[in-house]
Amino acid sequence: MNDPIGDMLTRIRNSQMRGKSTVMTPASKQRARVLDVLAEEGYIRGYEATTGENGHPAFEISLKYYEGTPVIRELKRVSKPGRRVYLGVSDIPQVRQGLGVSIVSTSKGVMTDATARAHNVGGEVLCTVF
Repeated sequence: MNDPIGDMLTRIRNSQMRGKSTVMTPASKQRARVLDVLAEEGYIRGYEATTGENGHPAFEISLKYYEGTPVIRELKRVSKPGRRVYLGVSDIPQVRQGLGVSIVSTSKGVMTDATARAHNVGGEVLCTVF
């Protein structure tokens, strides 16, 4: 798999389109950090570490809905393996005038765009959520 974060985001999008309550994805530290940000911002209910197929570690992500519609309306991968996007703190974009969130991988960890501005650090923009 070339893009594990992109794979996880696609699994979440597809599961929400089908109305599923949970989705399984292989486990990794980077995925866990992105899921922590999504849970802190209230886009997912949470996740827990389990054992997936063939005994490999996996995450079971609990998706969140409001009145039958998914809380996540748009989930886009920004930085891809073929084209990495690194931005300074002053260049990190706001998603939908601050209603959405950019998830940024910085030297101080994976965090939202607002937290990155507060810590005055830039980094790789992983994805945007609205």
